[in-house]
Amino acid sequence: MRRAQRIKIFIIIVVFLLSIWYLYPTLRLATISSEARGKMDSGELARLKKRAVKLGLDLRGGMHLVLEVDKSKLSQKEARDAVDRALEIIRNRVDQFGVSEPLVQRSGQDRMIIELPGLQDPERAKELIGRTALLEFKLVRDYKDMKALLDRIDEILSGDKEEKEEEEAKLKELFKESPAGSLEAEMGTSEEEHPLSYLVEFLNQKNGQVMVPEEDIPQVDSLLSLPEVQALISQDMELRWGAEYKTYREGQIKWLYLLKKKSELTGAYLTDAKITIGGGLDPEIANQPIVNMRLDKRGARIFSRVTGANIDRLLAIVLDGNVYSAPRIKSKIPDGRAIITGIGKMTEAKDLAIVLRAGALPAPVNIIEERTVGPSLGEDSIRKGIHAAIIGMILVVLFMVFYYKGAGLIANLALILNLIFVMAALAGLRAALTLPGIAGIILTIGMAVDANVLIFERIREELRTGKTVRVAIDAGYSRAFRTILDANLTTFFTAAILYLVGTGPIKGFGTTLMLGIAASMFTALVVTRVIFDSLTAGREVARLSI
Repeated sequence: MRRAQRIKIFIIIVVFLLSIWYLYPTLRLATISSEARGKMDSGELARLKKRAVKLGLDLRGGMHLVLEVDKSKLSQKEARDAVDRALEIIRNRVDQFGVSEPLVQRSGQDRMIIELPGLQDPERAKELIGRTALLEFKLVRDYKDMKALLDRIDEILSGDKEEKEEEEAKLKELFKESPAGSLEAEMGTSEEEHPLSYLVEFLNQKNGQVMVPEEDIPQVDSLLSLPEVQALISQDMELRWGAEYKTYREGQIKWLYLLKKKSELTGAYLTDAKITIGGGLDPEIANQPIVNMRLDKRGARIFSRVTGANIDRLLAIVLDGNVYSAPRIKSKIPDGRAIITGIGKMTEAKDLAIVLRAGALPAPVNIIEERTVGPSLGEDSIRKGIHAAIIGMILVVLFMVFYYKGAGLIANLALILNLIFVMAALAGLRAALTLPGIAGIILTIGMAVDANVLIFERIREELRTGKTVRVAIDAGYSRAFRTILDANLTTFFTAAILYLVGTGPIKGFGTTLMLGIAASMFTALVVTRVIFDSLTAGREVARLSI
C-alpha cells in the first residue's frame, strides 16, 4: 500500500473517531432514561448538556425579542456607541441569567435581536434585559427639609392663605349662633387644608422620609405630578419612592424619601455584587436576601469620604429611581463595601446582582417585538424534521444502490459518514440546531451524493472507451474534481453570506449548509477514493460494479 494511501486512511480514522467523541454526549443524552438522568450527578449532567448538540429557539421553544435603544436624551458623543455598549451589557446579563445558547446581536442602526431558547420565565427575562440598572448613592434630607416642602405643597394645593383666612372670618361671623360643630363642617377639614400632609405620616422627627399607606399612593402620586408641585422642588433635592412595600400596623405602606439630587457615588465604581442571606434580629435583614456590593479603589475612597462626613445620616441606595434601602451611617466605611436590603425574593436578588455586575445601560431600551415559541411546537418540528431527513435519506440510498449497484453502496457509506461529520461539527462548534438547520442537513443529503454521481458517470464514460478499471477510476476522479470544486465553492460562498448577514434561522441554515458542503467534499473526494483504491490495489480488477 502506498504511503499516500496510508495517510488518507489515517486521516479518515482520526476524523471519524473525533466525530464519535464529539457526538457521544448527544447520543448519551438522547438515549438515557429520565429515571437514570435523575440519578446522575448534577455536575456530570451539566457537562453532558454543555457538550451536546443544542436545539435552537424554533425547536426547543423560548423567546424572541427585538429591542430598540432610545437615544433621544443622549448627547451626540454618547449616542455614537450607545447601541454597542448596550449590546455588550445585555449579552453579559443574558450569559449570567443561565440560558443555554442565547443569541444576542445587533440589527440595523438602533436595534438588537435577543433569542433565549428553553426560557421558562419570560417576564423575568424581560425585566432583567430591559432594566436600566442605574445605581446611585444619595443622602437623605432631614426632617426639617421634608416638613418645609410638605407645608409649601399644602399651601399651593389648598389655595391662597390670606383668602382662606378672610373666608374663615366671614364664616365665624355668619355662624356665631350656630350649633357647635357646624362651623367646622362649613370651614373644611384638615384634609382640605393639608391635602398632601394628610395622606402621609412621619415615623419620627429626624429623618426626611414619610410613610404612605398603600391605598393612598395613587393619590399622592397624582398630587406630586402636578406642574405647580414640581416647580416647588428645588434643583438640589428630589422625591423618590421606596422599591418595595413594607408591613406597618397590619397594613402595607411605602416610604417616600426626600433625597439630595446629586449622587455621592454611582455604580460605575462597582466591581462585584453577590447574594447572601442576612442574619441577626433585624427583620429587614434576618433571613432575607442581601446583595453585597464591592467598589473599586477609587470608589472605596469616595465612599469612605462620604460616610465619614455624614455619620448618623441616612444614605439611600437608589436603583433606577427607586430607593431599595436607606441605612443609617454609623461609622466611616473605608473598605468600599455596601449592602442592598429590602429586596424580598431570592430571584429578584439574583437578577439585581446580575444587572449590577453587568453594569448600567447607557440608555433605556424598548421592546418593539416579542414572540414566544412553545416547546410543543418544537417537539412537533423536531419529529417532522427527523421524518423528512429519514425519508429523504432512504430514497437517496435506494436510488444509489439501484442505479450504481456496488459503487452506490460506497456512496451510501460516504453519505452516512457525511451526516456523522456534520452533527459532530455542530456539537464541536457549540452551534444550535434550528429548523432551517435541519433543512440545510436535508439539502446536504442530496448534495452529498451529487459529487459521487459526477464521479461515477465519469468512471462509466472511461470504462465505455475500453480503459481498465484502475485507469477509469483515476480518470473519473481527476476529471470530475474541477466541476465538483466549482459547484461546491459557489454554494459554500452563498451559505457563508447567509451566515454572516442573516440572523437566527437564516444563520442556522447557512451553518449546516457550509458544514454539509465541507463534509460532502471530504467524503466524496477522499473517503470513496480510498475505498476504490483499497479494492483495486495490488490486483487486476476486470469488472467494476457501477
